[in-house]
Amino acid sequence: MTDALFDRLSTLLTAGSAQTSAPPWRDWRPPAGMALRAAAVLIAVTDRPDHPDGPGVLMIQRPTNMRAHPGQAAFPGGKIDADETPVAAALREANEELGLDPAQVRVVGAIDRYQTGTGYDITPVIAVVPGDIAITPNPGEVAQWFEPPFGFVLDAANQQRRVAHWDGQTGEYIEILWSGHRIWGVTGGIIANLSHRIAWHSA
Repeated sequence: MTDALFDRLSTLLTAGSAQTSAPPWRDWRPPAGMALRAAAVLIAVTDRPDHPDGPGVLMIQRPTNMRAHPGQAAFPGGKIDADETPVAAALREANEELGLDPAQVRVVGAIDRYQTGTGYDITPVIAVVPGDIAITPNPGEVAQWFEPPFGFVLDAANQQRRVAHWDGQTGEYIEILWSGHRIWGVTGGIIANLSHRIAWHSA
């Protein structure tokens, strides 16, 4: 694994984190005073210096029989245990869901937390992994995994606003379509906020 991608993401994240403006996207569903459970996700960017599309990002499709978020595209992740940091939780969940070896994951840092209408306070953790990292999906939690180009999902032109209705409310969400996959909802919002902190296309 090269240092170039890690260094680029670190520089961009440092610059983006210095911005005082709030992230552009938030979930409009959480009611005031709602108790939220801490969670973390891993945004694992694959180091592919010779690939024509550049780095990718590892994502999963949830099984349709799951109780929470069935069939949805997501980053690997889940609840933070009482004795864990967000980084530790993100690495553990990525290992449990995709078999990613934590020793091969170089953590860049975290971006803005994202509070969801389903009761989670999510910390997204950005990291770099080798392009050939071994992936062994857990069939109980992952129907399939896929790897859209990192630059594609961060391109604002690919982040479409859609209208949704939920529990008597109406609001907007982000939808990204790539190679038959629909990335939307919470994951779409996290990506939109990531674009705010990581100016990938202006670097």
